[in-house]
Amino acid sequence: MVIKRNVYLDMKTLKEAKKILIENFPAKGLLLKEMVSVPDAVGRVLSEPVTAKLSSPGFHSAAMDGIAVKAEQTFGAGEMRPKKLAVGKNAFFINTGHVMPNNTDAVIMMEHLNIIDEEIIEIEAPAFPWQNVRKMGEDIVATELIFPRNHLVTPYCIGALLSGGIFSVSVRKKPKLLIIPTGSELVDWQSEEFQNTPLEDLKPGQVIESNSFVLGKMTEACGGVFVRHNILKDDRKIIKKIVSDACCQDFDIILTVGGSSAGSEDFTKSIVEDTGRVLVHGVTIMPGKPVLIGKIKDKPFFGIPGYPVSAIIAFEEFVQPLICKMLGRPEEDRPEIQVELTRKLPSKLGIEEFVRVKLGKVGDKILAIPLPGGAGCITSITEADGIIRIPNHVEGMLDKKQVTAKLLHSLASIENTIVVVGSHDNTLDLLADQIKGKHTGLTLSSSHVGSMGGLMAIKKGACHMAGSHLLDTEDGSYNISYIKKFLPDINVKLVNLVMRDQGLIIPAGNPKKIKSVADLARDDVNIINRQTGSGTRILLDYKLKELGINPQTIHGYKNEEYTHMSVSVAVLSGTADVGLGIYAAARALKLDFIPVVTEEYDLVIPEEYFESEKISALLEIINTKEFQKRVTALGGYSTEKTGEIVF
Repeated sequence: MVIKRNVYLDMKTLKEAKKILIENFPAKGLLLKEMVSVPDAVGRVLSEPVTAKLSSPGFHSAAMDGIAVKAEQTFGAGEMRPKKLAVGKNAFFINTGHVMPNNTDAVIMMEHLNIIDEEIIEIEAPAFPWQNVRKMGEDIVATELIFPRNHLVTPYCIGALLSGGIFSVSVRKKPKLLIIPTGSELVDWQSEEFQNTPLEDLKPGQVIESNSFVLGKMTEACGGVFVRHNILKDDRKIIKKIVSDACCQDFDIILTVGGSSAGSEDFTKSIVEDTGRVLVHGVTIMPGKPVLIGKIKDKPFFGIPGYPVSAIIAFEEFVQPLICKMLGRPEEDRPEIQVELTRKLPSKLGIEEFVRVKLGKVGDKILAIPLPGGAGCITSITEADGIIRIPNHVEGMLDKKQVTAKLLHSLASIENTIVVVGSHDNTLDLLADQIKGKHTGLTLSSSHVGSMGGLMAIKKGACHMAGSHLLDTEDGSYNISYIKKFLPDINVKLVNLVMRDQGLIIPAGNPKKIKSVADLARDDVNIINRQTGSGTRILLDYKLKELGINPQTIHGYKNEEYTHMSVSVAVLSGTADVGLGIYAAARALKLDFIPVVTEEYDLVIPEEYFESEKISALLEIINTKEFQKRVTALGGYSTEKTGEIVF
């Protein structure tokens, strides 16, 4: 049997694909109108101009407490020649907002009055016409334009509309999207079957469907509404029928999610070819390359890639602009700032790359730390503070280069981020949560590049602190000798975060009967290693050297992960039989553990940041009983030295 696969024969650049989309869907007159009450119009787009029926205010009113007067009757008053006014005759007490009495045109504030008695008031300065008075129509004049068509109604607008005597407005109907998730591997978490199945019983290959919910809420955020279809299995006939039927219903845009790439079960392209016209298949962007744009019965159709980040990027670049165009509202663009790369960014010529980065202000620079993970890693965008776009004609970017980043979070939150780079430890997640709980404006952002990577980040001024557990194999101490060697010109303080148990993480029940590090050299044992420069890698190499084992003879020695949890997942999934890591990571995934050493995990903090408000807040939390109790509960940790300055 010959398996037919799609091939991207004519990929378009992002600019070309957007032009094709706009040319085919000018979006004029596509949406009907509807009347809604003014309070319910917030977030909606006006389909008609709105003119005032009433003036606001509808009468001359006092803007201050005091007396209402005819201004010309006060002329000539002064400190040396005070003027007396008669209450009820040419001076009338009035409160803010009240109607001005007939034949008055000014208000003298109460604090500027010298009240002689109940009948006589003395003033020492004249008033001028319309002083402290809100004139009729000062805000809105009847028949004048309040808002033009295509105006986006905000909460502020409600006051103007109601004050102008407008109680309902004509708005554009929200674009209606049908989102169809496809894929035989998908599982619907809302289904009764799923609700009655323990999570641990999910079969290998099954994936909880989430893209349709993400894209649906993105639809709502930009002014549309969505209907989510039930998951469709990879059956070409069924998918084709559902898509064809949808194009005859009241949907303005149809999306399928998954099945748009070049796989043997990716039917989207052929379905669109049978029922309409393929406009674009493949765009030179990453993530998002497999996106498909089609036209079926004059309706826009999108084949959205199945990888989560690809789906988000494809939606933001194509579907969101079309929704905004249908509504006649401008597409909101994210703020941009200049940032400095902390490491080199490789990229492919001919592909425009959307690189997700963590951002933090260290010193006077905003630094960008690229996040690991491909288009299938949703956390690469949930943890990102910004996106750097590498143009398709550029082959990578050098470290320390100033580049533009589009912000996903506010600049204030980025400036209030504690940037931690270095070795991974599970207690950093606890620390991030504790900080957020006590200081809502403060965030801890950690990037895992190994202990040596952390020290190098400090050397380059790329972080506020580094996590480190570097063993000195000569004297058994931790971190100090490395600091002296690699940071000789930087004054730092070394603060203990935790003492922790490192050991061999193995499957539950220890099926291969592993007993010690020596067993890693067995032919039937495959390991998962940590990256070069990590403290765990240095510890493993030290133990192997003690035993006289050549690392190159160990199966899997070159297979690397960047966190203890990733090592545990590799063991749990069967990718590896064993890996060196911390007890807390093994316990979290219910794996067995063979202790090897109790080690010191410290925070290396440059003195220039040690007294800052951010670091002071962090150190305060580290020393609380609440934090230390949570650490101990993870298992494999000791807090007897936590918070102690050890160097």
